[in-house]
Amino acid sequence: MTFKKENYTTTVQKAKVVVPGFKQAFSWFEERMVLDQCSKSMANNYGRNIAHLALHFGKLPHEVPIDQVNSYLYRLTVHDNLSISFFKQTVFGLRYWYRLFGLNDQALQMPSIKHTQTLPTVLSKQECKDIFAAPRLLKHRFLLAFAYAAGLRMNELRHLKITDVDLQRKQIHIRQAKGRKDRYVILADLLVDRFKKYITEVKPQTYLFEGQTPGQVLGERSIQYIINEAVSKTDITKNVSMHTLRHSFATHLLEDGLDIHSIQRLLGHSDIRTTIVYLHIAQVTPKSAHSPLDSLYHYHGHP
Repeated sequence: MTFKKENYTTTVQKAKVVVPGFKQAFSWFEERMVLDQCSKSMANNYGRNIAHLALHFGKLPHEVPIDQVNSYLYRLTVHDNLSISFFKQTVFGLRYWYRLFGLNDQALQMPSIKHTQTLPTVLSKQECKDIFAAPRLLKHRFLLAFAYAAGLRMNELRHLKITDVDLQRKQIHIRQAKGRKDRYVILADLLVDRFKKYITEVKPQTYLFEGQTPGQVLGERSIQYIINEAVSKTDITKNVSMHTLRHSFATHLLEDGLDIHSIQRLLGHSDIRTTIVYLHIAQVTPKSAHSPLDSLYHYHGHP
């Protein structure tokens, strides 16, 4: 039987009813993830995958022999042809589950996950301009330009409220982003000038970018649809997503001369090593060494 990814609610609720002991065990699992301040998406992904394994075997994950668990993972990867990200989430979720129940030995017997470093896809500045100009609707043009201009993650853009945009200080307040951290990012002058027109014509109520229902956040699929539609009207052949715009934001800032630590702060990266990857992409022109005294007085010497 080919495995189909079910939604979080359906799979977990079914496991709570069908699998003996799962309801109580999963309650402990959810409580621990909250205490560990895991993201909602991580909790959902881990929870869904663990529930599916429990349904498959009809028992709690830690009651299944480890060789049977590995055979199950093999089937999902090879025969059901699931993505590597789904495989990783299942392995990480099971490790978390085992440690929760004091089974470190079983956690250590899980397959190792290789961390492959691949360079992100980045758009040229002209490609960005082509994408921003492509949509017919003002809302779509403004959304794409805004996402790039601030280097936002998908959920940061979706949950951005109108009140989080400070036109006077030219700042955007990103609240409780990844790692539950707040940060401020720069609001582009171009967007400041067009902000009033956007609000007047689009009329969002609470969130800057809303779905069909006023006052409700715009869905991830809707945003990706907007991106795909814009790209389809250009000659761009790259796979473009929200994160592509974020990668392009960081790379273009680096090429414009901004230092890596400032870019780290704007992106909200907790580890500088995450930001350093852009050094391998950016086309930075080497600068000759000079004394800061000459820069201080803009002195270039005699010809």
